[in-house]
Amino acid sequence: MRCLVTGATGYIGGRLAPRLLEAGHEVRCLARSAARLRDVPWAGRTEIVEADLSDPATLPAAFEGVDVAYFLMHSLGRPDFEQLDREAARNFAAAARAAGVHRIVYLGGPEPPAHERPSAHLRSRAEVARILLDSGVPTVVLRAPVIIGSGSASFEMLRYLTERLPAMVTPRWVDNRIQPIAVRDVLRYLIGVATLPPEVSRGFDIGGAEVLTYREMMQRYARVAGLPRRVIIPVRPLSPWLSAHWVGLITPVPNSIARPLVASLIHEAVAHENDLAELLPGPAPLGFDEAVRLALGKIRDADVETRWSTASGLNPSAEPLPSDPDWSGGSIYVDERTRPVGAPADRLWRVIEGVGGENGWYSFPLAWSVRGWLDRLAGGVGLRRGRRDKHRLRVGEALDWWRVEEIEPGSLLRLRAEMRVPGRAWLEMRAEPDGDGGSVYRQRAVFLPRGLGGHLYWASVLPFHGIVFNGMARNITRTAETSGGGP
Repeated sequence: MRCLVTGATGYIGGRLAPRLLEAGHEVRCLARSAARLRDVPWAGRTEIVEADLSDPATLPAAFEGVDVAYFLMHSLGRPDFEQLDREAARNFAAAARAAGVHRIVYLGGPEPPAHERPSAHLRSRAEVARILLDSGVPTVVLRAPVIIGSGSASFEMLRYLTERLPAMVTPRWVDNRIQPIAVRDVLRYLIGVATLPPEVSRGFDIGGAEVLTYREMMQRYARVAGLPRRVIIPVRPLSPWLSAHWVGLITPVPNSIARPLVASLIHEAVAHENDLAELLPGPAPLGFDEAVRLALGKIRDADVETRWSTASGLNPSAEPLPSDPDWSGGSIYVDERTRPVGAPADRLWRVIEGVGGENGWYSFPLAWSVRGWLDRLAGGVGLRRGRRDKHRLRVGEALDWWRVEEIEPGSLLRLRAEMRVPGRAWLEMRAEPDGDGGSVYRQRAVFLPRGLGGHLYWASVLPFHGIVFNGMARNITRTAETSGGGP
């Protein structure tokens, strides 16, 4: 089948397109700017058509010859998102009908109880669903609650709130019931419904294996992430408006997005039927804990789309896509240094591979010694492990308080910290030829904080980075230039 994916530069669309390709479908992506998809690894296998759902004249070419059209865009974050999504849905429906599209698929939100006044976010989702169902084209609407996956705005709110606040005063909606669903299950349903017979044209509730309160979700997230149990005190005075500003203060999720999402949390989000399971038999949905482990990269999963480069040293299954917003993926602190080297890359590499142990770390020896003593006092390994060979390193061996995680001979050394720190840390060093007989040294320290203590730890050591890391980069390059590449 030929599938048209709108919203391919967004969270779900950017993950759906490569899976449709893997399932053997042809994929055409509709985007206002093709340049926004240039960094995704699957772009070369798709057809990208520049069009705008707000401009009907640009749509016929995008819908021509399409069997299944996915409506996955939304304008959340814009003050007029309801009007924009309404117009986009009408134009999408008209173009699909005119082109003879066989099926429309829409990922919407849960329907609040009839006696409750819906939030603007859910009201808009329901309106878009009605427009598409009334299009005359067989349509499936998937009504999803909170989606668990790195890059999902709802999941990022949960992640940041839980990690940054060991104790919190919360709105009373933290005790509302939610049936969170893993992003891999959402994608499985989106692909599966494309092949349903044309007489199936309706909405379906989808959800994960468990019904939890938001409070339980935060506590379960903390447990999976290795954080202490959170102190959560719900109070009545926190309105959705105040809650959104509170979320905006604590997390990097923009207020324009947090506000409608928080307003939707006043409604319970639980599946009222499970009819889709009869039409699409398959594995049971993932439980909450397993979905969080996948989102955090605690389970290596080749089916989870990764960033174009996994050189951060993180588990690639937890990394966001190039098209994901900058605030997704959790807090990551990075210290990067780059220096030109007046020596060939092989000489620079010999210095890099010789770091640690008796050779030292090329920067402020007293600081490294003090940090090693403090690590020993905290029950860590300190600097006492040294290194096995003065000149050569192997993947998996210990190097002082580091573990060699990856080596690309002649170019890359990545070390994973095994010192006692409130988070996870890596140190990466690269040697690259510059094309003129010299080379370039690239050094990167990456830290993933765990809880509030991790953020405070990074802030406490930040003033010393200029001395330690800058001195390390300077001395490594100087050694490569003056000593022939030996330590």
